[in-house]
Amino acid sequence: MEEFKALEQSENVKLFLENDFFTCYENMEKRYIICSCKQSYIPVEQFVESFTEIGKVIIQHNIEKFIFDKRALRAFHQPTMEWYFVEWKQKLLSKGLTKHRKILPKEEWFKKCVEAGKASIMKDYPNLPIESFNIEYYSSIIDCIKN
Repeated sequence: MEEFKALEQSENVKLFLENDFFTCYENMEKRYIICSCKQSYIPVEQFVESFTEIGKVIIQHNIEKFIFDKRALRAFHQPTMEWYFVEWKQKLLSKGLTKHRKILPKEEWFKKCVEAGKASIMKDYPNLPIESFNIEYYSSIIDCIKN
């Protein structure tokens, strides 16, 4: 949370969504959103509900970069990842969201799950424009903002 307090001052970010699972900040001037997981597991229903709200803000404010801090997660759920890629990212790509920056948990198994999940999605949805999502991984929010 200290990281976000510093960002509120240095980056002029404003809190726009907070619930039991996510804390989300927006910088309209620099056109990015930071979404941080608060729980080790997020049920798919709450994920979809929260990301539907986030999507509305992205469209309304013409956001181009989405920073997703997943460090709190300790569970990987393929159906959630599939919805996130196939439905959410694809819809918002056409609305101008062209950069995805992610911070993964440090556990190596989680990174392997993400790689396997992405490979499965690419196999099942060969026409999905995954390269257009411009996904990059970093270890800090500041690095995500800079890149």
